[in-house]
Amino acid sequence: MEISIIKARDLSEAWFLCLCKTLDEGYEYKIDRGSYAGQQRKELDLAVVQVVYPGTKPLVPDVPQGVPPPSTMEYVESYLPYLMTSHKKEGEQYTYGQYLEKQIAKVIKMYEKDGHNTNQAYMAVGDEKSIDLPDPPCLRMIDTRIREGKLNFVVYFRSWDLWAGFPSNMAAIQLLKEYMASEIGVDDGELVAMSKGLHLYEYAWELARTVVRKGQM
Repeated sequence: MEISIIKARDLSEAWFLCLCKTLDEGYEYKIDRGSYAGQQRKELDLAVVQVVYPGTKPLVPDVPQGVPPPSTMEYVESYLPYLMTSHKKEGEQYTYGQYLEKQIAKVIKMYEKDGHNTNQAYMAVGDEKSIDLPDPPCLRMIDTRIREGKLNFVVYFRSWDLWAGFPSNMAAIQLLKEYMASEIGVDDGELVAMSKGLHLYEYAWELARTVVRKGQM
């Protein structure tokens, strides 16, 4: 497996660099099972994305004129309850929040009560029944670490749609991190994301090429 390491200043640059890397180096294959089964996608074997200043605005990327934006802040704000609360809308198999809501409060309390030097402030998404779902959760964990008075996140996605998922996911996770840092009483830190399935579906290849081509002009 090839390990792709991407270091970026902010979320917008992280998305752009991931587009470049996936288009240039992504493994192209036909999907046997999962979303868009039977179609093609380009995928990085294992991506590690380090964002040094993830709170830099805007949290969602700008795109060239004529390219539909992959996300908006209005969408991200509507997505936050899905990430942070257990409320499920009709038709939803699950929400990340059904797993995270109680853990968020417990992690905040752990840091407040026991101090910052711990490796136990970890939040899991999914359980042993998740594998039976038609579409199991993509986000599987949010790990945390406080260093030098800053809260850092390390997150893992088992599968990750770079075009339609990455911008909204990263922006919402950043807002969660800012909230937790404020509650704990520390500053906001880095965001590191990993995935063994960061990919572009075939429908997005030309959109991604347009963003990369115009972004490099």
